[in-house]
Order: sequence, then structure tokens, then C-alpha cells
Amino acid sequence: MVVEEIVCKVNSSIVTRTDLEKDRLDAESEFRRQGLTGRSLQETVDLAMKGALRQRIDRLLLIQKGKELDIKVDNELAKQLANIQRSTGIADPEKFQAFVKEQRGEPFEDYKNEMKESLLVQKVVRQEVQSNIKIKREEQEKYYEEHKDAYQRQERLFLSNLYVSTVGKDAAGVAAAERKAKDLTARARRGEKFGDLVQTSSDDANAPTGGEMPPFEKGMLAKEVEDALWTKDKGYISDPIKLKEPAGFYVFKVEDHQKAGLAQFEEVQNEVEDKLFQPRMEPALRLYLTKLRAEAYLQIKPGYEDLGAAPGKNTAWQDPAQLKPETVTKEEVAAQTHRRKLLWLIPIPGTSAPNSTGTSSSH
Repeated sequence: MVVEEIVCKVNSSIVTRTDLEKDRLDAESEFRRQGLTGRSLQETVDLAMKGALRQRIDRLLLIQKGKELDIKVDNELAKQLANIQRSTGIADPEKFQAFVKEQRGEPFEDYKNEMKESLLVQKVVRQEVQSNIKIKREEQEKYYEEHKDAYQRQERLFLSNLYVSTVGKDAAGVAAAERKAKDLTARARRGEKFGDLVQTSSDDANAPTGGEMPPFEKGMLAKEVEDALWTKDKGYISDPIKLKEPAGFYVFKVEDHQKAGLAQFEEVQNEVEDKLFQPRMEPALRLYLTKLRAEAYLQIKPGYEDLGAAPGKNTAWQDPAQLKPETVTKEEVAAQTHRRKLLWLIPIPGTSAPNSTGTSSSH
């Protein structure tokens, strides 16, 4: 029997030593992929691991909050899994699940649950934090006026694409692919959302993102694509274009066509807003997570540190094995129960009142 060492309790959830060891292995694997080795690798991993417990606690608190708010992510989860399955080209569900297990080194259900929790975390952050960060138009315009040099543009095309593969297909298969591409083009032009068509029908690896592509300047595109698109405006959807690498038919949508020169404020307003938003997001998120910590039942074993700890919050570890048994009479039990009920009605300084939102330590 394997006994897990609990290093942290977060309301009804726990963090184990195995969790943190898994985080270390994942971090080491990622930094190896980035080319780090030897002492540099270990120092970077050690530095990253200093915040590992904080990240675990952050995630658990956000997942718990999402469940408390009854936030649903089942539709998004199903859509994301369907996109991933389509991108693998494995139609059989059991074979796809076996493929995921082989690639991830974990059961499909664990992978699915991790994805669901990640979607839940994202939704909580958007709903509870991002939605409360407001940036006035006057502030955006002021930033734009002070940073006009940053908005001098080369002419650029922003595209998304839908790809129907002909790799390995005979003449009949190529003809069928062309018919499919033409049908999808017609549907897009009739008003169906291009991104949805890409996610459900494209054979490209970027299908889950709606076929988004990086911006292109003059001369960066294949000649036949540039000739077909360079003079077109935002919203244009091309006829299917046959290309050799990878072989197939490509349908392009012009998401934006930026002209050379100074971009107008309206053209870059979202970019300006994002520029002002990002520096405020991290402090706002940390403030929210500190609030969740202050409301939570949280215990951390000696030797471990939460870098996001709430000031003044007592997270001292209470080992049940060290608690001394006591004998009490029925009358004393009744009196203590009554006293606890009375105390529950009296807000303790620095804590939430019983009817406030958030997770109480009794959960």
C-alpha cells in the first residue's frame, strides 16, 4: 500500500509530495526542451519549484470557487476534445483515448479532468477578475497619443485558413476534397462563422484556434495566395486555392488588412486596451487569490512555503496524531456545542460573516 504524504490542506482538497514531485519532473522536462542542461537546468528548476506550492493552491482555490459558483464548462470541454481528436485523425473514440494515454502517460479520464479544471479556472478568472478591470476610453486615447510611434505600420494581412488535405489521395479523392472545399467556401460566404467551420472541418493543426495565422507583409505569402488576397479588405473569403505543400485546398479569410502608415485609434483600440490591461491583471488576480486564501481552511506542513500567503493568515499544520484525547461529560459536550453555535453567529475580526460568499473553513 502506497501512503501519500500530505503537505497542504486547502479546504476539502489536498496537495501531496507526489504532486510537487510531478511538478518538478514536468518543469525539468520543459526546460530540457528549451535546451537547458547541467547546473543551469537544475538552478532553473529549483527556482521554478519555489512557486510550485503557490501555484497548486491557486489552482485548487479557483477550481473550488468555480464549483461554488456552479460554473459549467461541459460544452467547452466537449468541443475542445472533439477538436483535438479531429486534429489527430483518429475517429474511433477508444483508439483516440488509447492514443492520449500513450502520449500523456496518464489515463484519458485524468487528462479530461485536468482539461475540465483548466477551463473552470479560466472561466473563474474571466468572471471574477478580468470583468472587474475597466479601462476608460479617455485613458486609452491618452496612451495612443503618447505612443504613436508604436502604431506606425507596414502594410500587413491578417488571415485565417481552412485546409482540406489531399495528401495520399487518388484522383477521385482530390476531386472530393475540392468539392468539400468549395462547399465550405459557399457556407462561409452565406454567413456561417468561418472559425466554426475551421474547427469542425479543417485538416490543419491550427484548427482548434479557428485557423488563425501570424500577420503577413508583402512578399511573405506564396505568390498564388498573395495575388488572390493582397488587394482584398477585411472579411473577404477566397475561392479554394490548391497548394502543393502540404498538398490540398486552402480557403482563406482576411481577418484584417492594415494599410501602411499610422494606424487610426479605432484600428488599434483593442491592442491599446490590452497593453493597459496586462499590467493590472496580475496584481488583481493575486489580490483575489489572497482573498480566497483568507477565507479558506488552509494548513501547510513545516518545510513548505506558500509564496502567495495571505498576511496574518494562520496556516500552521495541525497533526491529528499530536492531539491529546480528552474525556468530557454529556453536559460539557452539550454546553460546548451550544457555545460553538453562538460563536458561529458572531463574525470574528478579519474573517467573513457566515452569510458572506466564499469558502468557509467549515467546508
